[in-house]
Amino acid sequence: MEASRARRNQRVRCRIRTAAIAAASLALLPFPAAADPLPGGLGPCLGDDCPAAWRDSAGVPVAHHDTNVNVFVGGDFDVRQAAAESEGRNVVLGDFDLHKRAGVPKVYNIGAPGGGSRVPPPDGSDHLLVGGDLTVAQGQRLLAGEGGSAGMPSYGGTSSGTVPPRAVRTPGPAPQYAHLRAQLTAASHCYAYEGDQRRAPTGTWRTTGSETVLTGDGNADLQVFSVDADLATPAGNGTSLRFASVPEDATVLVNLYGKGRRIRSLLTAAGPGLRERLLWNFPDAAAVGLHGTAPFQGSILVGNPRSRTTLDLPDTNGRLYTAGSLTHTSSGSSVGQTIHASPFLGDLPACTDASGSPSPAQYAPTSGPGEGGSAHSPWPGPTPSGSERATPLATDAGRPAGGTGPALSDTGAGRGEWLTGATAAALLAAGVTVALLARRSRRHE
Repeated sequence: MEASRARRNQRVRCRIRTAAIAAASLALLPFPAAADPLPGGLGPCLGDDCPAAWRDSAGVPVAHHDTNVNVFVGGDFDVRQAAAESEGRNVVLGDFDLHKRAGVPKVYNIGAPGGGSRVPPPDGSDHLLVGGDLTVAQGQRLLAGEGGSAGMPSYGGTSSGTVPPRAVRTPGPAPQYAHLRAQLTAASHCYAYEGDQRRAPTGTWRTTGSETVLTGDGNADLQVFSVDADLATPAGNGTSLRFASVPEDATVLVNLYGKGRRIRSLLTAAGPGLRERLLWNFPDAAAVGLHGTAPFQGSILVGNPRSRTTLDLPDTNGRLYTAGSLTHTSSGSSVGQTIHASPFLGDLPACTDASGSPSPAQYAPTSGPGEGGSAHSPWPGPTPSGSERATPLATDAGRPAGGTGPALSDTGAGRGEWLTGATAAALLAAGVTVALLARRSRRHE
């Protein structure tokens, strides 16, 4: 009898040890951390009338609507030269000023232009919310509607100029969005840095001739690229942007570091669905220049609240969020520059605090727009030489600079949430098993 009891207790103790080892092993597994969307609910289409798919639908009737913000400007929004349209809901915490050059169409459409995705805000809602003054130059018009779709601009300061059918003064029309400025600044920094260090890239980039190829690792759910030069040719001319070795459903985060940064794009080749998961992030730049001769794909985030972004691309296709100011303009004799609406649906690194305000000393002020809306402040900091721009960020037989890149657990992969839950459930089950077996062992001793 004693021998039988001893053998039984030995088997129970063995099971306890096995369960404990299993629990410890699960605790050590490098499951991915949970991923986050953009802060404040920004990014996806909102409301009950979103389209199943987004496409360029110029000339077709409006069939769907989006209540989310497509363009957020924490400072001032200036329209210059021959810029034409900004689609979707536009929120400006500062002033909105429309003053185009002579000899070009005198209208600027906002909310529901004739091109783009044709997914405006709902009829009758605010297509433009301005916290400060709304100014339209004499002889020019700001239209918040097109065809059968119509919204209204609202403003909190003063209004001058022609805004048919009418602009509505609402003291403080943008306060419900004011918190987004600090959140976007904090998020932009978080996406680009881990502590005081730049976020480790998973891919490399190289400019050869007139093409820039950003090559991923072919595996990670979050593809991170670290760029510390202008995206242009060594001579400063336009370059075609192309992505390679990026998984079909991956989010692509391109961090562009530096106090002044420019993109000169001839073409942005983004595969099917990549546009909705591509984010160009400028965490530090006081002056951002977005130039080129072809449509630009992906969403844009500028984190510096004292920055000015100068945009003269033919069109952008994605969300445009800047904590600073924006000048929508044109270059040379070109006309018709547009900001098109398209959602951002990617999974970004989880940021525990995206609500804090940066120190004012962190960002150097920049001058505003000058006569005629041209670029006005010098690019702060040194501009990399042509050889630096052309040098790839790959070392050690093609591995990303700074190592092989973060493990998937560091990238905020989208599948992290269910894996974390599964880990917790498994650990709980293992713990219960250990407790029950221990109790059983004590009863039989």
